Amino acid sequence: MSTVLKFLSILVLVLVVSDATNGQGLKLGFYKKTCPDAESIVRKTTALFVSQNPTLSAALLRMHFHDCFVKGCDGSVLINSTSSNQAEKSAPPNLSLRGFGVIDAIKDALEQKCPGVVSCADILSLAARDAVAAIKGPYWKVTTGRRDGRISTTLNALTNLPPGSADISSLKATFASKGLSSVDLAVLSGAHTIGVSFCSSFTNRLYNFTGKGDSDPTLDSEYVPRLKGKCKPNDAVQTAEMDPGSFKTFDSSYYSLVIKRRGLFQSDSALLNDAVTKAYVKRQATKRGSPTFFKDFAKSMEKMNAIEVLTGKAGEIRKHCAFIN
Repeated sequence: MSTVLKFLSILVLVLVVSDATNGQGLKLGFYKKTCPDAESIVRKTTALFVSQNPTLSAALLRMHFHDCFVKGCDGSVLINSTSSNQAEKSAPPNLSLRGFGVIDAIKDALEQKCPGVVSCADILSLAARDAVAAIKGPYWKVTTGRRDGRISTTLNALTNLPPGSADISSLKATFASKGLSSVDLAVLSGAHTIGVSFCSSFTNRLYNFTGKGDSDPTLDSEYVPRLKGKCKPNDAVQTAEMDPGSFKTFDSSYYSLVIKRRGLFQSDSALLNDAVTKAYVKRQATKRGSPTFFKDFAKSMEKMNAIEVLTGKAGEIRKHCAFIN
């Protein structure tokens, strides 16, 4: 092979990788001609569900994160397990996901209006944004044109989703592998300003952190008794607010909790162990109500929305989001 051909081969490979990771092929208003009412249907249906149950905002945002971090934003988290395949839904980190009924309702409405046109991946990306906007949170642009993935495995979820026990090194490495920076890590962690967590996700920090019946020293010792009052050892039923007193409001108060060492997860505390993430936490904690958090969150979400997307003729457009065609 000549030097020129080798160079062209490498260039093509670089372009393919770039296309997969940077969201090329997506654009605003992708369905303007093929399904003009698509985004309106997503917005109205999402708003209806959220008005009846505001906690769905956090649930849909979390589902979107869990989708994009596993094989990109391809709707693979929506696929049901079968007798021959354990899908992402069956992975322990995903067993507590909620909001699948919202996505199904949106898909049903779109299939009646424009059958076979709008992907489940785009529905989830739009619904997560619209659910946050419905509780007066930040609003970000969502480019569309994603195709639905056909691969969904428990192993992929376990390998790619950062656990709540992750330290700062593994968090930064995971985000970097998705094209996201340390600042994006600090910003997107701010999603913990809404929603609740099952006690089982963090009680190891309260009762037996090192196997000696102790609590995590990075957790405020005065906060531990309060959490113990809500969560007993091995409690798999009760939940705790991630941002107490403000868990239904999208604001920057999460960062004040982190500074006080009162974040529920080790991954929250880990933000104080890196110069870049700690600086961001301190800045937001100092300027409570600062509009920069909303702008930063929108910017980071737009980056996350484009992770390893399938476009063009890749993947498929599922007829039902829970089943591969």
